[in-house]
Amino acid sequence: MPHTRAMTDIHADHLDQLRQRTSEKWTAFAPEVLPLFVAEMDYPLAPVVADAMVERIRASDTGYVGGPGSLAPVFASYASRTWGWDVDPSCVATTTDVSVAIVEMLRVTIAPGDRVIITPPVYSPFFDLVPEAGGVVTEVPLLDDGVGWALDLPGIDAAFGAGATALLLCNPHNPLGLVHSRETLTVLADIAARHGATIVSDEIHGPLTHTSATFTPMLSVSDAAREVAVCVTSASKAFNLAGVKCAVMVAPRAVLDRLPDEVGFRTSLLGLHASIAGFAAGGDWLAAAVTAIETSERLLASLVTEHLPGVSYRPPAASYVAWLDLRGLGWGDDPSIHALEIARVALNPGPSFGRQGRGFARLNFACSPEVLTEAILRLAAAR
Repeated sequence: MPHTRAMTDIHADHLDQLRQRTSEKWTAFAPEVLPLFVAEMDYPLAPVVADAMVERIRASDTGYVGGPGSLAPVFASYASRTWGWDVDPSCVATTTDVSVAIVEMLRVTIAPGDRVIITPPVYSPFFDLVPEAGGVVTEVPLLDDGVGWALDLPGIDAAFGAGATALLLCNPHNPLGLVHSRETLTVLADIAARHGATIVSDEIHGPLTHTSATFTPMLSVSDAAREVAVCVTSASKAFNLAGVKCAVMVAPRAVLDRLPDEVGFRTSLLGLHASIAGFAAGGDWLAAAVTAIETSERLLASLVTEHLPGVSYRPPAASYVAWLDLRGLGWGDDPSIHALEIARVALNPGPSFGRQGRGFARLNFACSPEVLTEAILRLAAAR
């Protein structure tokens, strides 16, 4: 369902403030480089989230977590009112981040050497997380009809039939901002059930679905989905909390009970309380963030049309990354190299998302209009 109406405006911090941050986004490159690569927003934290962490620090409450605590029912309530998804709080566990959650979920649902399907172009760590969990990557690329992308359901069916035992799903799909439909996910669950396969659904970008689209949690679509799928997600993308380390796993209790105790203990207590605050009371801020993201996307579309003829992208329906087709510029298989060296703009290399990313780059537009405009003007001047 759509986000509620934003109660306030959100604006990106000024570059001088942003360069005081010590995250990778602001330390990986020289100061003259505009960093539009890693998926991290330039907006200030939601006050309710910041206050929750400061309160814990002032209470010297920075020890080990004792389980998901109130995050389980808080996340269940958020999922219910936001997506109409009925989550059993007893089936919620936590760990450090979604990448760790993916690995740990795969470790308890596949055997070493099992083949795991991914659907490139897709979030680049997927290529490494599968082998980290003991699996072997099987690629079933997305279908592209020149207008939009879609999961290759017959291809996934065939890969399961050939022996793959799991699918690592990106929902919504990074780097494309593709929001899979309920119908697609229902068919996908039926396919997995027929083959006795598992779906691990990464839904970290779900809270950032745009108002023009409807996000559907994998586990909400059918009884078959609830039998074959597990969800991994986090408040970290929606509320810019990657550094405080808390992810949510939703799975049958029998699956969660197979996880080593250390998986949960590695959760950050600050991240836990930040996530509770975001999911419980951050709705107005999040709606305003989505509004800011949509405004920035419209600016990006206008700038690309005006200043980068021959470059195209399809507006995402979720999150704040754009998948730019730069093949018309003649900048080679990895145009991010030219963008960095000549334009001094840092983008994510398209090929890191799979072979289908040759000639593409991913751009993060959760920034100020001034930074986004300057970045596109620099890219235009580097043609």
